[in-house]
Amino acid sequence: MTEHVQRGEIWWADLPEPRRSEPGFRRPVLVIQADSFNRSRIQTVIVAVITGNLDRAEAPGNVVLPACSSGLPRDSVVNVSQVLTLDRGYLIEHAGTLPARLKAPSMPACAPFCNCSLRWWIE
Repeated sequence: MTEHVQRGEIWWADLPEPRRSEPGFRRPVLVIQADSFNRSRIQTVIVAVITGNLDRAEAPGNVVLPACSSGLPRDSVVNVSQVLTLDRGYLIEHAGTLPARLKAPSMPACAPFCNCSLRWWIE
């Protein structure tokens, strides 16, 4: 089990096979849960799914992550329409951390659900 995660970290997650339109398989995710919860005994973590489909960059709130600064093998997009609560056991490998210019300590995990975009919180 993954014990230590921090908001702004990018992890590879081993998700179950999708049944419909949910994300699945091995894919990167961005930890958006507040660090106060990450340090607690809670065994789940709130993440936003990251996709390699750059067409998703046009969707409201989504953010492009350049490969050169994210630790990912190619340019990717944080897809804020796919926020998941995962057991920490699904997080299998640390990939990187958001660049400082994209991080904001006040970014709430609920940003996508509060009528505000992730972009607003990190730019």
